[in-house]
Amino acid sequence: MPSRHSSATRLLAAVALTIAVAGCSHPITMITETAPPRARAHLLPKKVAYVMTDTQRDQQVTTAGGSGDRVSYYPYRDLEKSIRDALRAVYRDVVVLRTAGDAKANETAGVSLVFTPQIKTDSSSSSWITWPPTSFTAEVSCVVSDAAGAEVTRVRAVGNGTAEFGEFNGDYGLAARRAATRMTSQLSSEIRRNEKLR
Repeated sequence: MPSRHSSATRLLAAVALTIAVAGCSHPITMITETAPPRARAHLLPKKVAYVMTDTQRDQQVTTAGGSGDRVSYYPYRDLEKSIRDALRAVYRDVVVLRTAGDAKANETAGVSLVFTPQIKTDSSSSSWITWPPTSFTAEVSCVVSDAAGAEVTRVRAVGNGTAEFGEFNGDYGLAARRAATRMTSQLSSEIRRNEKLR
């Protein structure tokens, strides 16, 4: 028959394990394969650029998941494709720049508009049992400048995504990818709607 000492030891070990597991951070990705339709006949005949630095790509963010845990991801790295896809749905040619302020380089490259995005994300979960987020928000705000660096306008898009436990099937970033898909679609719509960006 186990001693009281060994029972207490096992209980303390179980509590320690629970504390160690609770609050840990799980990696997910927001990268999505879907993109707004790109109809060549309706593309605006402009060459535009978006700004994305390596420092931004390496920026890791941690937000809430379920059961007291958290999720970590790289919003700029993961959403770069979404931003590029949104621009490619509107413009004929899209390139990436390391900085928005190099007017001479922009002029040489034939870039007419430069989009400088700032990304915000948030997540949460209604589950106290599983860690993947069931709700996710992705927001991008872009300052749009001309080739010389003067601000032309600003555009903003927000995507919300949800996913329930039964939908995950190992795809733990599902809510995040759904948010990214909706953000991409809204961003391309906002760009098309803005007369200053035509």
